[in-house]
Amino acid sequence: MPPAAALRYWAERWQGVVLSLVVVVATLWLGLSGQLGLYIHPRYFVFTIAMAVIGLVLVGAGFARRRHFEVGHTGRFETTLTGVGVVLLLVMGVAMVVVPPTTLTSATATQREVNSGGLGTDDDAEQAATLIGTGDFEQLSVREWVSLLAQSSDPAFYADKTAQVIGFVTPDAQDPDNVFYVARFVVTCCAVDAQPIGVPVYLPGWQAEYEVDDWVQVTGRFDPSVSATASDPLAITPVEIVPVDQPNDPYVY
Repeated sequence: MPPAAALRYWAERWQGVVLSLVVVVATLWLGLSGQLGLYIHPRYFVFTIAMAVIGLVLVGAGFARRRHFEVGHTGRFETTLTGVGVVLLLVMGVAMVVVPPTTLTSATATQREVNSGGLGTDDDAEQAATLIGTGDFEQLSVREWVSLLAQSSDPAFYADKTAQVIGFVTPDAQDPDNVFYVARFVVTCCAVDAQPIGVPVYLPGWQAEYEVDDWVQVTGRFDPSVSATASDPLAITPVEIVPVDQPNDPYVY
């Protein structure tokens, strides 16, 4: 069989099957390595793994069928397109397995706007109302503080409450020189719909000590924002900021 015909034969018979195999293997690998949460909500883990196993069975069936397969005449242009497709398939397969998955960053937070759509449901309102009576405010997460701040921006309510939150650094779009957010992404279904939320921190010149996307733990109290252009009426005045490693579960659900 001439090389062009052989390439065409391989592509038409196996390309779809091999692509499916790459996706299935990558999905199973992410599940087994505990990294599937970087892409989808944990509630979908079982369903996704089950579908991947079924896909693996179907891929096996695809390899077993169609023993006799013929292709028509292949021109130079069709052969070139086929070759490009094969190369892209191989690159995709290697990338999905070899390149480690990464979390969303401040670049995505800037594009989607912090606190623009991560919260605001009736459940969040009920949760915030429940948290008001707990008294253990240092245990509240970024999401829980954002819930409270969405319900009330009265400085008197926060006067005796110390916050301790962990998240990545992303600048306030309105006053990036003086205010940054300790931010996390809320995932409802998958990383595609992830929405950034964050607690503002007032620290003029923060760029001299911290870089965008650094993970930090900030401890402090909420005060009326000194910044005239900041996005939020209240911000944490930090008492302590400690660099931390990115958590195993960087998103909140």
